[in-house]
Amino acid sequence: MKVFMTGGTGFVGANLTGTLLEAGHEVRILTRPGESRRSIPAGAEVVIGDPAVRGLWQERVADHDVIVNLAGASIFSRWNDARKKQLRSSRILTTRHLVEALGRGSGEGKLLLSTSAVGYYGFHGEEVLTENNPPGTDFLASLAADWEREALAARGLGVRTVICRFGIVLGKNGGALAQMLPLFKLWAGSPLGSGRQWFSWIHEGDLAEIFLFLMEHGEIDGPVNFTAPEAVTNEKFTKTLGEVLKAPTFLPAVPGFMMKLVLGEFGDVLLKGQRVAPHKLQDAGYAFLFPSLREALADLLAKE
Repeated sequence: MKVFMTGGTGFVGANLTGTLLEAGHEVRILTRPGESRRSIPAGAEVVIGDPAVRGLWQERVADHDVIVNLAGASIFSRWNDARKKQLRSSRILTTRHLVEALGRGSGEGKLLLSTSAVGYYGFHGEEVLTENNPPGTDFLASLAADWEREALAARGLGVRTVICRFGIVLGKNGGALAQMLPLFKLWAGSPLGSGRQWFSWIHEGDLAEIFLFLMEHGEIDGPVNFTAPEAVTNEKFTKTLGEVLKAPTFLPAVPGFMMKLVLGEFGDVLLKGQRVAPHKLQDAGYAFLFPSLREALADLLAKE
């Protein structure tokens, strides 16, 4: 199939692009002028354009069978008004412009795989969350709901639309794990706040394979949780990561009030979390490569 991708220069996009190319698909990545292309695997074609701005790049979209929308500024920062505006525009405008571009051709037989996040659900403590749960009311949940609404407009064009609600993506070359490793290697890893908050994660290998699975299973649409079957608490994640690294985790937990002081509103994302289950994938028969955290970390950290 011919695949058009936004956000393809990040570590998730680069890993997914490699998997798509290995599976025999053609991949074209929308890249902003001047943006580094070093992470783009050989074999992928580059299309120049800014997805947040209408432009000539939109003329290329309708020629593809699959549209993968990964674009969006990172949420891992302190949120002020300017940052919140950037988080919204980088998601809402990109998705809106992609759907507009799809409208320039026939939507029949096309597939839009548009990213969202498990933050959509808000914070629910111990409750197990599935694709049927409604959105939360905090900033991140509202942002995710608006983002998804823009993508679902493609259904009106006859495009099969899948909303990919990512958990925390664990990968070898970036993301949350790369930020954690330096502290853990210094034996300075510790739980955050109470440590009882849930951590819903996905191995980068499974994430890429799920995209292939969805491309092959035309009966699946709407929201899909991209999370492993074994959600864990932050305390268990910390302990398991330390054990895999053979780095003791004996320090006391980082106090929640300190995280809120440093990170502000974003601190809630790390201190509360979500317990998410991938019901749609399991019901459709997807077999996880890395269903448990220990085997996922052992694979990712094999050379550490």
